Amino acid sequence: MSGAQRTPTNNLYSESASRAGGGTRISRGLLIAFVALAFCVLAHADDKANVAKARTAFVDKMVAEHGFDRDALSATLRSATIDQSILDAISRPAERVVPWYEYRAIFVNEARIAAGTRFWTEHAGTIQSISERYGVAPEMLVAIIGVETYFGQRTGKYRVLDSLATLAFAYPPRAKFFGGELEQFLLLTREEGLDPKTPMGSYAGAMGAGQFIPSSFRTYAVDADGDGKRDIWNDWADVLGSIANYFKKNGWQTGEPVADPATRSAAWNGPEPSNALELAETVGSLEKQGYVFSTSESPDAPAAAFALEASANSSEFWIGYHNFKVITRYNRSPKYALAAHQLGQAIRSSYAAIASPNARDGAVAAAEPAHASLSARSERP
Repeated sequence: MSGAQRTPTNNLYSESASRAGGGTRISRGLLIAFVALAFCVLAHADDKANVAKARTAFVDKMVAEHGFDRDALSATLRSATIDQSILDAISRPAERVVPWYEYRAIFVNEARIAAGTRFWTEHAGTIQSISERYGVAPEMLVAIIGVETYFGQRTGKYRVLDSLATLAFAYPPRAKFFGGELEQFLLLTREEGLDPKTPMGSYAGAMGAGQFIPSSFRTYAVDADGDGKRDIWNDWADVLGSIANYFKKNGWQTGEPVADPATRSAAWNGPEPSNALELAETVGSLEKQGYVFSTSESPDAPAAAFALEASANSSEFWIGYHNFKVITRYNRSPKYALAAHQLGQAIRSSYAAIASPNARDGAVAAAEPAHASLSARSERP
């Protein structure tokens, strides 16, 4: 009897051990899963410890340097969510460099031009007043809002506190930069009397219709309507005034051109454009290289040539001037600068076309002589 009882047991063991390694594989799989889970738990605990350590150091700094209340600030920062979607968004590698003809189509299209025309019509008085006060072209003010947030419709879905705390405390590659922006954010909320848990923005902490990061807010934002607040979320006078102030303080030259389209003569013998943002040439030197373009700028005016993809197989050429470089201070990209310029030109033309000569605002009328035809600047393929 005892032998008969042992046989099935031995057979069962033998079968389970030989069934494609089933029992052994299951045991190994469970072990691997358990080890992986243990590592995840330990890593998560380590991450939480690192976040807590970074948060404490930040609180110490804010208390010592800016006189914040330790308990109140600690409670505010503990209420911030460390958001994995923010970490995923900022660390996601770019899939590819978008060519100019695709980039342009995103920002300079009929829908955005129509939306910009409506925006200008609805806020014509404010746009004219701000343009005249700061000396910045009205179409540029409108275009920046159009490129950044589709005229205030897409200002961001994240609490700025969450975005900046996540990137300052849980994203080591840029922790120093975003720690600085979190510092600036808490200072501006104290200065403006804002609840730091309220402002909304992008995953990188850019805020309002003009997408100012906190340091830019404290440097450039203005109370344009004199109501005692710098409100770049809801007050269009403050939004437009802050953008205009940004451009003015970065050297915008009233009435001067931004960029002109160019071709190359058969005798062209210059270097291929690097698309660097520095104006390393002059109008005269580019003409001597063989670029052909029409401009109101003097031969000794600083300039640079830019080559951008007109299609998959061809390039178009632009000559950028001082005001082109000023636009790149808002976003360090020649594509951004040219898209904003062309969108502004297209909206300006559209707005002027629907306004009667008597109703057309003075800022648009004054700007017209400084611009070439829309087909030459804004309708290039």
